[in-house]
Amino acid sequence: MLRARAAMLREIRGFFEQRGVLEVETPLLSRHANPDPALDNLRTRYRGPGAAGGLELYLHTSPEFPMKRLLAAGCGPVFQICKAFRDGESGVLHNPEFSLLEWYRPGFDHHALMAEAEALLRRLLPERGAFERLTYGEAFGRFLGLDPHRADSARLRQCALEQGIVGADALDLPGVDAWLDLLLSHCIEPKLGRPAPVFLYDYPASQAALARIRPGAPPLAERFEIYIDGVELANGFHELTDAEEQRRRFEAERAERAAQGRFQGPPDPWLLEALAQGPLPACAGVALGLDRLLMIRTGAKRIDQVLAFALHNA
Repeated sequence: MLRARAAMLREIRGFFEQRGVLEVETPLLSRHANPDPALDNLRTRYRGPGAAGGLELYLHTSPEFPMKRLLAAGCGPVFQICKAFRDGESGVLHNPEFSLLEWYRPGFDHHALMAEAEALLRRLLPERGAFERLTYGEAFGRFLGLDPHRADSARLRQCALEQGIVGADALDLPGVDAWLDLLLSHCIEPKLGRPAPVFLYDYPASQAALARIRPGAPPLAERFEIYIDGVELANGFHELTDAEEQRRRFEAERAERAAQGRFQGPPDPWLLEALAQGPLPACAGVALGLDRLLMIRTGAKRIDQVLAFALHNA
């Protein structure tokens, strides 16, 4: 398995070298936390001398923010292979410390980046063949017979009951997106990427995260995820470049965390400054889980089978 991982990393680096994408390295520790309500940072404290003594630091959930600062400084296309950390994530497909490939392409939209991601994965998984492209709306229509962009919470709850999701009758979820996530994870994701890998793209605007929103009826978030054998492998965006809109989203995410009674770390003002002053060029970026990719390449069934040291023996 060590040799298989080394071979995979060698192939990835060769792919990006051929395409003129620069490998970079950014800090694993940050003074700022990720406000995304779906993620929690692991925290530590620096006890050294000087003004920084006693400073609380955060292990990053991805290298996205510092990589965007490099893009705003004019570095051009970049990729990074690194460790990332997420508190509370452990299981068959999760380890709190995991390996991530993240890359950014100035001048690309999410469709161009999907094409490049497919080229990389077809090199790494040659037996898989061509990828399918499926919009979020098409997926809900195909597997559940409903329009996710127009259904209300009552209709989505009814669908969850019809699908026999255990415990759905007792759930009091906070809104449409929570019901959509429940239906996606229980009824759609397990069927995605079988037999052909699939790009799921054009999400509801309310799930934009760090992606641009394309106006229309309905407006859509220009983001995508990659699924193979029912496993989510990657998450990509046509990146938001507007500093004020990014600030508003950070504030909304922090307010959501506060409403849930969850920890709120300090947001990253340097990212906002880089977006405003750089500015960040029009670009697309994607983060891809390397441990899950190695599972697919080797046929492993659990993430701990592809790690030299998982959480239980780290």
